Amino acid sequence: MSKLWLLTAFLITGLIGFTQKDPVILTINDKEVRQSEFLQVYLKNNNDPKFDKASLDEYMKLYKNFKLKVAEAEMLGYDTIPSLVRELEGYKKQLARPYLVDSLKNLELVKEAYERMKYEIDASHILIRVAEKADPTDTLKAYNKIMALKKRIQNGEDFVSVASGKDGSEDPSVADNKGRLGYFTAFQMVYPFESIAYNTPVGEVGGPIRTSYGYHLVKVHNKRPARGAMTTSHIMIAVRRDADKDDIKNAEKKAWEIHQKLVNGEDFTKMVNLYSDDKGTKQKGGKLPTFGTGTNQRMIPEFEDVAFSLEEDFAFSEPFQTDFGFHIVRRLDYTPFGTFEELEKSIKSKVNRGDRGQSSQRSFISKLKSENKFKENRKKGLKWFNENVDSTIFRGKWEAPDMKKDKWLFRYAGKRYMASEFASYLEEKQKPKKKMSIPIFIDEQFTKWQEEMILAHEEASLADKYPEYRALVNEYHDGVLLYEIMKDLVWDKAVQDTSGVEAFFEQNRDKYYWEDRIDADIYSTSKRDIAEKTFNLLQTNDSISPKEVVGDMNANSQLNIAVKSERFLVSNLTYLEGRNIKEGLNPTFEHEGTFYIINLKEKLPSMPKELHEARGAVIQDYQNFLEENWLNELRKRHKITVNENVLYGLGK
Repeated sequence: MSKLWLLTAFLITGLIGFTQKDPVILTINDKEVRQSEFLQVYLKNNNDPKFDKASLDEYMKLYKNFKLKVAEAEMLGYDTIPSLVRELEGYKKQLARPYLVDSLKNLELVKEAYERMKYEIDASHILIRVAEKADPTDTLKAYNKIMALKKRIQNGEDFVSVASGKDGSEDPSVADNKGRLGYFTAFQMVYPFESIAYNTPVGEVGGPIRTSYGYHLVKVHNKRPARGAMTTSHIMIAVRRDADKDDIKNAEKKAWEIHQKLVNGEDFTKMVNLYSDDKGTKQKGGKLPTFGTGTNQRMIPEFEDVAFSLEEDFAFSEPFQTDFGFHIVRRLDYTPFGTFEELEKSIKSKVNRGDRGQSSQRSFISKLKSENKFKENRKKGLKWFNENVDSTIFRGKWEAPDMKKDKWLFRYAGKRYMASEFASYLEEKQKPKKKMSIPIFIDEQFTKWQEEMILAHEEASLADKYPEYRALVNEYHDGVLLYEIMKDLVWDKAVQDTSGVEAFFEQNRDKYYWEDRIDADIYSTSKRDIAEKTFNLLQTNDSISPKEVVGDMNANSQLNIAVKSERFLVSNLTYLEGRNIKEGLNPTFEHEGTFYIINLKEKLPSMPKELHEARGAVIQDYQNFLEENWLNELRKRHKITVNENVLYGLGK
């Protein structure tokens, strides 16, 4: 169960105004809930909101139960549990992130990303590894090495040979791909790498560029317009590339037989149900997630190439092989690359989450400094730290001494931030890491501390500045508390209360029973002659196994017949409706173009289930039982009142 099951994506701000007239709609104990808070949740959980009395009453009942549980959690101190406090602080920081960026800089980055997303780059790279915070000696060594490789390429050596040869690329995947990355678009590589790739002309080598992985050279092979997004379905005959040759041959043969049936007019979904080995998509007619430009989904290149070559909706491909097996792909829907207005929201979300967001945040901090009279004493202030911090800090063992003369290091918004505070920060944040230059480390940590303090100051005022942010924080707070108290007092309790589950089961035995079932081998085929041959084979050889039957019947075609051997619910077998089958081999019959032969081993009539057979359903029902009893207790323990005039006035 999702931890924040009550929470969905961002609120649709603008629908709800925090105006001066915001009456109380509900009071629980002494805590007031305003109309706006109820309305935002009501709108978010109702795609087609109705403001009639019945709809409002129904939702208010759920809302009261929700608020009762949160009130109980607060009364029991769940909001003071250290792990939950940390979790809520983490959510607050996530929610604050969009408010702590330079909106103009952000818009520039969004527009830049959109322009890049119009194209896909096919590139190779060479990587020389160097740690992001390596000392100058190691950095220079890596830089000289990448420049030597670039010089070899400039002198005429082939990029692939340099990348994959001795002392070439240090990317582990070079052994397999020779440095070739294939096509990618914006957001699929780290930002500096993406930038050099998009800014290098086709056929040329760009770089070196430094990323968190090291130094890169990038050769751009091609640049093509974005393909857009594609929704497809597929039939997959599973077989690995390293499988037995006969297995691969049989799989390919089966795929081509299916293809011929499709060419002859067979329904694609029917072929999926009969033959596809992709269990994840079989129940959806073979449908796959939408992939391509502007989505978070990509398929392996050979699959995408075939899919995007289909020129019309519902056209299907010939069989083709991937590492997973043989596929026939059908195009369901194609969406060309969208307009800026269509994609702006999703691009903005990606900008805020990714490494672009860091540059936007740095720009935001710079503006805050200008607005809040920032001044720093970096050079003189850090001298003491450069002289008194030693290498023990890289082992996580440094202890901040008492500072006899505490000096301010920077001033911001009327407050002085002192050297002693920075020393405490260094001690608290230290952890074992590779040694580096002490002055470089101190300067880096000082910048980081300074930015954290400035952002913390701004974050503390967000709830007052932005009502929608305050509402989101409250919603996450309630959702986390609700999850934890439900987990403790209902969900886990029901699972762990063995005797309670047993007693509940005994009191409600008549609710848990098996429907009529059969234990059988069920053969199915679309061919009358195969059905007759199968029946005759089973009739003359009652010891033959289902696997042997299928092997014989499919000797010249993998599509002739299929078999399932299990215990079936009769109600799920629509083709048995109105038929009286008996134990043993039953006569062949036809239903909607399919012939069935049923070898019935045993009829299993409706019967009560034992606890071990119904445990999942029993525990779920017991959880509901515990929750309702608990809610009855909460209604007695907490006073809750609804202002019906405000509630029923929402739609007016």
